[in-house]
Formats: sequence, C-alpha cells, structure tokens
Amino acid sequence: MGQQFQYDDSGNTFFYFLTSFVGLIVIPATYYLWPRDQNAEQLRLKSLRRVHERCLWYRLRLMKSQQSIVPTLKKAALLLGWAVFLFLAYKVSKLDREYQEYNPYEVLNLDAGASVAEIKKQYRVLSLKYHPDKGGDEAMFMRIAKAYSALTNEESRQNWENYGNPDGPSATRFGIALPAWIVDQKNSMLVLLVYALAFMVILPVVVGTWWYRSIRYSGDQILINTTQLFMHFMYKTPNMNMKRLTMVLTAAFEFDPRSNKEATIRPTDNIEVPQLIRELGNINVKKKEPPFCYPYSLKARVLLLAHLARMEVSEELEEDQRFVVRKSPALLQEMVNVGCQLTMMANNRGGFHAPRLVSIENCMKLSQMVVQGLQESKSPLLQLPHFEEEHLRYCISKKYKVRSIQDLVSLKDSDRRNMLRFLGEEKYDEVMAVLGSFPHITMDIKLQVLDDEDSNNITAGSIVTVTVTLTRKRMSEVFEKEQDSQCPGEEPPAEETQQGEANKSRTKVWQNKNKAAKKVAKSKKKKLTKKKGAGGMGQQPKVEKQKQANGNVAGNEAVATTKEEDEEASDRGSDSDDGEANKDSPSERDEESDKQSDTEVDEIAADDEEEWKALQQSIQRRERALLETKSKITHPVYSLYFPEEKQEWWWLYIVDRKDQTLVSMPYHVCTLRDAEEVELKFPAPSKTGNYQYSVILRSDSYLGLDQIKPLKLEVHEAKQILDNHPQWDIPETEEDEEDQEDSDGIEESEDDDEDND
Repeated sequence: MGQQFQYDDSGNTFFYFLTSFVGLIVIPATYYLWPRDQNAEQLRLKSLRRVHERCLWYRLRLMKSQQSIVPTLKKAALLLGWAVFLFLAYKVSKLDREYQEYNPYEVLNLDAGASVAEIKKQYRVLSLKYHPDKGGDEAMFMRIAKAYSALTNEESRQNWENYGNPDGPSATRFGIALPAWIVDQKNSMLVLLVYALAFMVILPVVVGTWWYRSIRYSGDQILINTTQLFMHFMYKTPNMNMKRLTMVLTAAFEFDPRSNKEATIRPTDNIEVPQLIRELGNINVKKKEPPFCYPYSLKARVLLLAHLARMEVSEELEEDQRFVVRKSPALLQEMVNVGCQLTMMANNRGGFHAPRLVSIENCMKLSQMVVQGLQESKSPLLQLPHFEEEHLRYCISKKYKVRSIQDLVSLKDSDRRNMLRFLGEEKYDEVMAVLGSFPHITMDIKLQVLDDEDSNNITAGSIVTVTVTLTRKRMSEVFEKEQDSQCPGEEPPAEETQQGEANKSRTKVWQNKNKAAKKVAKSKKKKLTKKKGAGGMGQQPKVEKQKQANGNVAGNEAVATTKEEDEEASDRGSDSDDGEANKDSPSERDEESDKQSDTEVDEIAADDEEEWKALQQSIQRRERALLETKSKITHPVYSLYFPEEKQEWWWLYIVDRKDQTLVSMPYHVCTLRDAEEVELKFPAPSKTGNYQYSVILRSDSYLGLDQIKPLKLEVHEAKQILDNHPQWDIPETEEDEEDQEDSDGIEESEDDDEDND
C-alpha cells in the first residue's frame, strides 16, 4: 500500500487550518487583552480623589485615562479578529466533506442486510433510470454498478468488508493544508522572498534587539554602565554628602541621549538651563570632573534641584524634568544596593574602605526628598497641602511646638483647629483627610538564634535572627483612638477607676497563670533532684513558700491547686516517714531513684518536643515566605510634585550607631499592605559582652516617618565541643572492632575476679 502527498487544490483543508490558527490567537488575546479594567481604573481614581486630588501624578493619570485611545484600538483589533474567525468558521461549515465512508446499500437506497432478490430488483430499477443509453447519468450508473457488484460478487464483497472498497486496498493519501499555488513554479520567487524576509531579516532583528537590551540592563532595569559608575564613585568617595550624591545620581547614563532614547537634548537648553543655574545659585557648574561636566549631567542636575526647590520651569523643560524625577527613586535604590555590595566585600575581603553609613542613609533620604519635592532643610509639614513657608511660624511657636508629622498627630483636636485656623474649614478638612491617609507603622522585634538548642542564648559568632513584625495602619485610626481615650488632664470617676484596677488585676492574673505553672514545675523538678535525706518535715515549708509565690492565681483553680499541693505534700511527708523507718531497705531506694530519673527524662523529652515543634514552625514559615509571590502594589503615596504613582516602600536594617556601621544589610520591604514579617540575619560579635544596636525603619517616600528602636544584644561565650564523646569512639576496621571486643572481655573477667575475691 503506497502513500501519496498532495497539496490542497480546492483550498478546503487550508480553510480548516486557517480557522484553527485564527481561533488560537483570537480567543486567548481576548481573554488577556480586552480592556475590561478601564472602568475599574476609573472607579479606583474616583475613590482616591478626596485625598490625592491635588497630587501631580493623580491629575496626569486621570487625564491619561480620559484621553487615551489605546483601549479603543485594542477593542477594534479584537473585534476585527473575531469577525475574521467567524467568517472562516462559516466558510468551513459550507464545505462538503470530500471523504465519506463507502456504503453500497446507501448507493442502491436499500436497508442494510437486504436479500439478493431485493438487491437485483433495485439494481434493475436504477439501471433503467440512470443508464446512459436511456439518457441517464453515466457517473451515477457506474456507482450503481459498482455497488451491485460489491453486494453480489464474492470477491468484491470481501474487499468491501476488509478494506472498505470493492476494488481492494488503495494508496493512502495525505493532504497538506496549504493551497497548491504556494508551491507553484510561477510563484516560487515571491514565496522565497517572503521566507527570506521573515526568517533572515525580521527574526534576527527581533532576537538581536532583545539580546542587546538584555545585556545592557540589570535585573532592576538599570543600565550596567550606570551601576559601574555608581560603584566607582561610592568606592572613590566613601563619605558622600548630599551635594556630591546629587551629582553622582544625575550623572547616570539613563539621562544621556546616547545611551537612552527617552532622554532628550533640546536646542533651547542653551538658554533655559543657564537661567535656572543663575536662580539656583551654587551647584558646582565649574567642576571639570567627567561625567559631571557633560551637558546631559548638568541638565539633569539642574532639573532635579529645581524640582527639590519647587521652582517652576518652562513647558519645554517640564517633560524632561518629569523624566528625571521619575527615574531617580529606582536609581537611588540601585545606589543603596551598590553601597551594600561594597560593604559586604569590605567585610569579607578587606583591603579598602567601605562606604560610610551616612552615604547609604543619604541615598534613602534623597529618595524621600525627590518623591516629596522638598529640600533637605525643609519641614516635613510641607508635604501636606496648603502648607507654605509663612504658615510654619504658627506651628513652631512656643504654644504648640509642632515641628513634625507626629507632633501634629498627637496634638489635641481643639488645639490643632486653633493652630490651623488660617486654612479655613474646607482646607482644614482636606489637610486632615490627607494626614489621616499617612502610614502609621508599629514594629515588634524578636531576637533569637534559629537552629540552636537554646534559641534565646546568643553566643559569640552565632548567626542571630531578628524577626521584625511590621503592622501598617492609617493615621486616622490613631485619631480615633485618641478621641476614644480620656484626656490627660481629666480624672475618670471613682467607679471607672476601681473597674480599671479590677481589669488590670484580672489581666495580671491571666498573664501570670502560665508563669505560676512554670514555677510549680521548676520547684517540683528541684525537689526531685534533691537527696531524700531532707525528709517530709523539710519539704513542708517549701510547699508553704510555693503557695505564697502563687498567691496571684485567682478563682477555684487556685484553691484546687493549693489543696492538691497540700495533699501531695502530706502524701510525700507520710512516704518520707515510711522511708525513714525503712531506710535500711535498698530495694525501695532503688525504686524511688528510678522514678525520679524517669520523671526527669519525661520533662526533658517534653521540652525537646516543644523546641522541635517551634523549629519546624519557623522553617515552614520561611518556606511559605519563599514560595509566596506578593504584589508590590501596597498604598499610593501622597506626593504633590511627583509625576508618577508611587507605592509605599520601606527600608529595614540594623546599625551600630557607635561605630557608624551596618550590622545587617538593608531589606527593601515592598509588600507591606497590612502586616509583614521580615527576618534580618547577622553574625554575632566574636567577643562576649553587651552591645547596643538600633533597628531602623526608613521610608523611601515620606519625610519624618522614620523609626528607630534600640536592640540590646548580650553575647555569651560559645559552648565548647567535647572531643572524647563516647558515641564517637567508633572502630574504623573489623580488626579494631575485634581488638576492642577482646579488651572489653578482659576487663569484664578482671571485674568478676575482683568480685569473687
């Protein structure tokens, strides 16, 4: 049986292929690209309007969502694709099937299993009707004759039953779902031209462009040359002040038109940039050190400083300024990463000075300044709307002494209204709405040594894990708590005072239940380890002391516990009296010692089991944190002058303020919506003693919301490892094992001889 390949001359199978191909493109594209989020974006912006209405990024985003034609073009393209798909599907539905299963009974219009007489009769009727000599259809007559032969001739019938064809097995034909004109000799040059254009021009250009871009950028979409530039200057200037840092930042190759097509140099720069320089004052224009003296670097520096000074620029420079400001936070994050890498290299290898802590923290502070559009010396209150320089004198007066956001929040509502009376009622409500949206972060710090028997004992050189639990709330929740609480100057009624004291006592009782139980367990453990010679009279005072120590335990549980202890003490006293009476009996002493040892083993096993469960839970928590991929969309930042929507992100790290060094590398917290748990690891000092560290939480977007918490570290001497542990005396060979068995046998025989003597 042969095989034949042929192209689709009629185009039927090509339509099947084309319909499937268009469907595979249109259906997933509709699911992923249909702009169904347009209404959701409008609703989101509407919900943010009350707080962020005056923000530059909000106005730009609102204008873009209203004027953008991209969603309309997407819908039009997808609808066109669906129209083509439906047309092809309709075309395919009208095509006749070329291949049908041959059935001679259907040709003769007979039911399956008809008798030979019926077949002959039907053949005579149809042959008279379709015979060519009678004016019938010759092709139909040939089909009728073939069907009659398949049902009456034995050989034809067997061929039809075995191969589905009365003529026997035929060659298998495979159709290629491409029209025949593609391989036609007349169209060969056109087809070759299309193939060459697709696979020799377009595909190499696309792959080459992607590869060239990938090798120029890092994982954070920062130019590799920019990272090398930052590393050079941070190594060259370990102690970098804010002015020098601004120069290094604006020297990034992202602002160079030769490296980035988004950056532009305009003909009007020669006029407008010098004018801005004169207004700004001293910005190190005469510095001849490259690349600070290059035109692109000077322009970016001037535009960034004008943004920090909240100066107005021309419409032509405004677009370039937004580009510089928008790129700056990511570049500053890259500078922080570079500073941390150089610090790690200096700690591991040595040989050069690492960047000072002040340099890394200046990068973080400059990020806050860029997002808020404020200079270093300006008040954090200027982040709020309607606040101007002349208004600050009301805040910093001797009566209010409000210099920070926290001072403004902690102020009484009446004093706050009186201080901000220059705003008016409407502006005051807007300021309070913005202030209420600011983040309020609480830090809970836990210090431990994981994967160790005693996780609370920090030894020299051990790996310390500081687990910081961050909880994010809104400032408005702080206002609500202050309003619910009593004012400090007022005294609550006597009944409320008594009730509060009762609640406090109940809280203390509830908190001390576990402590009391632990004390009882420890006292029992001490009694079990002591010698029996003390007797029952010596144990009775200890029970009384124990009862006094646990006097805070309230309710029937405490009474029941003391009664049980009295009964146990009396039982132990009677047992001890019996023991004194029969103290010459060695069997009873052995039984009591066995009981004591069994009790100690059980308690130690229970403690080990609890520690093992805690260790397993910490490991599972870390594994879940590694597997989870959280969104970096947290909360939009309120920023009056930043041109792009910025999310709230934070830096968390540990420092030694005494030596001005980093203890743990800064962790960039990008997923803090409500609560986040972060683990900071660092090696404990090699010398024993007490150390004072600081855990710092620093915002990358807000000024004046940074937090510092002290961290006390008590380092003990490391445990000594026993060299001659009995479990490690394992013989290396069979001969050593036999020698050891022989020596053990000799020692046992000598002991038996001594006992016999």
